[in-house]
Order: sequence, then C-alpha cells, then structure tokens
Amino acid sequence: MIILPSGRDIVDVVAGEPGPKSDITLGSENRGRFAPIQKFKGDLAYQGEDLIETPIKKPRNRELTIEQKAENKKFSSSRIFVEHRIRSVKIFRVAQDRFRLNPNKYERVIMTICGLVRFRIGALILPTKIDHLPSG
Repeated sequence: MIILPSGRDIVDVVAGEPGPKSDITLGSENRGRFAPIQKFKGDLAYQGEDLIETPIKKPRNRELTIEQKAENKKFSSSRIFVEHRIRSVKIFRVAQDRFRLNPNKYERVIMTICGLVRFRIGALILPTKIDHLPSG
C-alpha cells in the first residue's frame, strides 16, 4: 500500500499477487506507475531501494549512536500516520489472514475494504444526488 505521508488517503494498492513476495520486490515491480524521481518512505523491508528512505538499521553486534537513534525516532514519528492507516485496513483481517474465498475475488474484496477505509476517513467523496450515478 502507498499512503500519503499524513495518512490522509490511500494512494495505491497492489492486491492479488499470487504467492509470497517481499515488499521490496513488489515495490520495484510497480515502480513504473509513478514518476521516476518520486521518493517514498518505507520500513526496513525496503532497505537498499535507492528512492525509498528507510530508518537506519542497527549494525550487527553493535549499537546505533545517539544521533542515529534520534534520526530513527524522527523518521518513525513522521511515519506513524501511515502505520495507523495500514492498521485500519488490517482490522478487516483480509490483508493479514489466509483468504479462504475464491482467490479470484481477493482483489475485489481488498479494494472494497480500502474504499470503506477511505470513506470512513473522509478521503472518498460519494455523489449526493442519485441521478448523477451511471445507469446499468
């Protein structure tokens, strides 16, 4: 999921990818959907991706410096809204548990859940008059 930094809206969702794939693989496969200079913030799963800013990883058998810890704290305080938005989708348990329905319906279900979350936070505006809705 790609979410605005303030957590105000869900920008993009990659759903229905079969099999286990790492976050960084999904990110690089879908990179073409955005401008080449677009920068992102991510968690440690995106470590090594050049256009994704990540927190500083603790070196093996050593500790982070006080400055590095302060930088990580600042980074996580700006990402907390994104984590809250991810949580609001995961509450429905479709994104985190095994999907037991027809696999062909997964993308439709997860997109519906994202739509419900967007509606709840006020990011999805529905038309107020019924005569504006398309027929059929």
